[in-house]
Amino acid sequence: MTDTRLLHTVGVRALEWLWAHRDGFRLESGVDPEIGFLERFKPVGELAQICAVLFREGVAGSRQADLARGLLDHAWRETLDGGRMLVRGQRIEPLSPIPGEVYLPFRELGHRMPDLERYVLLNHRLASSTACETKPNRRLGLSAFQRRFGLTPHPQEQEVLPSTWLARTPEPWTVEGHIAYDVTHTVFHLTRWGEDPDGLPPRLADYLAAWLPVWLDDWRDLRRWDLLGELLVVDACLPRPTLDEAAWAAFAGAQQPDGAVPAVGDLPAVDDPQDLFDVVYHPTLVAAFASTLATSRSLSALARAS
Repeated sequence: MTDTRLLHTVGVRALEWLWAHRDGFRLESGVDPEIGFLERFKPVGELAQICAVLFREGVAGSRQADLARGLLDHAWRETLDGGRMLVRGQRIEPLSPIPGEVYLPFRELGHRMPDLERYVLLNHRLASSTACETKPNRRLGLSAFQRRFGLTPHPQEQEVLPSTWLARTPEPWTVEGHIAYDVTHTVFHLTRWGEDPDGLPPRLADYLAAWLPVWLDDWRDLRRWDLLGELLVVDACLPRPTLDEAAWAAFAGAQQPDGAVPAVGDLPAVDDPQDLFDVVYHPTLVAAFASTLATSRSLSALARAS
């Protein structure tokens, strides 16, 4: 099992980098909606979700908790303009679930925007919300979002799950990058972002317990740090996580002195700060996420052993 101090340090350093580069979580208000105004919302939603996990797990030190709270407040106040940018995004793309998904972790942590909530409720009543063609793992995420928002999911998660790649437990050697990302998010949705490991059906937990170590080795050797980090989160979501020592040592070794984590290989030589942020923010967020869950699981295991 990996040293708890290493697990914790990865997360602290990641949050320090995210705080130092918090202005990278910006929206391009003048962008043509035809080329994806809502794409810039994705980093903000991921940041809020991972901060919510950090607060939930209760393993952050005072420095880490202060950074997370500062990031969350900055994103809500400065990036989202108190939620008004989410309403604007919803008006630009009325049927998009993205503004509501970005809003949800902020709502759970005390920020409210009633106008957006009315949009979410309206869209939930529209047949188009389920008629839009969507990948099974994405549909699972939308159903999980509806449940967290207090709505009745349609379809129910258990109706969607059999159509996902993971639920079919295919040949494990056929996993490629995009499939692996689908697997990780299937696990995140089923376990409520690591809150409920028992939300993963035993058959799928056994499949992952058997093959996840192999996948960790593969993506560690390929130096695919972003995906390796997500798979380390999956490990921490399992009923019996391994906290793989070799994978964590390699992942921590890839982290830069300032806390940034490259997506693949070495940190790219990028001059423009925003371009660098766009390349690095996701694996660094994943590092904070993986660190939080793994630290929590490690401390729990130590408590049981004492």
